[in-house]
Amino acid sequence: MFALVDCNNFYASCERVFNPNLRDKPVVILSNNDGCVISRSDEAKKFIPMAAPAFKYAADFDRLGIHVFSSNYPLYGDMSERVMNILSQFTPDIEVYSIDEAFLGFEGFHNTDFTLYGKQIKQRIATWTGIPTCVGIASTKALSKVANKIARSFPNETGGVYIIDTEEKRKKALHWLPIEKVWGIGRRLQKRLKVKGCIKASDFVKLDDAWVRNNFSITEWKLHQDLKGIPTLALEDNTTKKAIATTRSFEATYDKIEDIKERVSTFAMSCAEKLRKQGSKCHIIIVTLSSNRHHKNQEHYRATKTITLSIPSNSSLTITKQAVEAVKSIYKEGIHYKRAGVIVTGLVANDSYQLNLFEAESPNHQSLMGVIDRMNAKYKSDKVKIANQDLQHTWKMRQEHLSPRYTTNIQQILKVS
Repeated sequence: MFALVDCNNFYASCERVFNPNLRDKPVVILSNNDGCVISRSDEAKKFIPMAAPAFKYAADFDRLGIHVFSSNYPLYGDMSERVMNILSQFTPDIEVYSIDEAFLGFEGFHNTDFTLYGKQIKQRIATWTGIPTCVGIASTKALSKVANKIARSFPNETGGVYIIDTEEKRKKALHWLPIEKVWGIGRRLQKRLKVKGCIKASDFVKLDDAWVRNNFSITEWKLHQDLKGIPTLALEDNTTKKAIATTRSFEATYDKIEDIKERVSTFAMSCAEKLRKQGSKCHIIIVTLSSNRHHKNQEHYRATKTITLSIPSNSSLTITKQAVEAVKSIYKEGIHYKRAGVIVTGLVANDSYQLNLFEAESPNHQSLMGVIDRMNAKYKSDKVKIANQDLQHTWKMRQEHLSPRYTTNIQQILKVS
């Protein structure tokens, strides 16, 4: 059996844990630089669409009494870690799927009352963290996702826990679930399936196995089998990422290349640090630049540059140098840039890659990077920078509605009187 445990409206719930006055009130969380809505409480969903630009809905926030918060990622990340640590107490087999949900594997849990077990999971998380959750349990990963949707959609009837443990329940659940709500089925696949008459998930599983295998990818065939109750999708070991990205909106628009180079250097250094932290090196660096698409009276521009390294690297010096060269090649004068990003991919383990007979990165890089990482870890901030970063100015995102970092900053810890 598998379980999918999902935190309800996670970012909003984190804010409510430390501010109980927000309970039953509409709450929205904004993205980096307070750009758009990325999380909503159930009360806010009736009025504010997902990804709504904050500047367009500012008047609605005030008029409807909606509580607005900037993204407090240190707080959310810490609360997520606490939830995942609790889940690991119920089974050693866990796949952290995202910041607010995880799959659990229950191999060998014979004669277990999974309804009771699911309620225990939900209750312990609520008691120890204050975060509300829903739990779906079934014989496969895909069906546990369906069970979770039922638990979330019918909280009064299910109590936030639903088990698909019979063939009758499986058929009924799939007949209820629209095809576009099935986990793993994107827009393109939806269109192809609807041409075949697939309106509900039940229609998808009725398709012939051989036809699905011949006309879709192996991943989609596995999903087809999983929904039929045949365990095909296993828990994944996601301790090592396949790609690392740092993408941010600027605190203001920039048209000078020096400002953009500085920002991209900072993003590239962040990616390099993450590579070293997980013991990886990258073969490919992707740099993106884009203007503000919301400004209709300005020229819109978006460009991407991909650089392939002959030798994989996790050196901040190498990656930032290549990222700056990429900026030089795609920068266009007269454009007001609002966003940039650096993505590193083609990852390999530090001790597992093909050497080059004629090229090699300076061995001093690794020693230098180790010193930088240790100093930044010791002082809990990026005290050590490289020369193409701005050494005098501390860049800060616009976070006009930021709540305290209750659990990660001793100066902002909650005080009880």
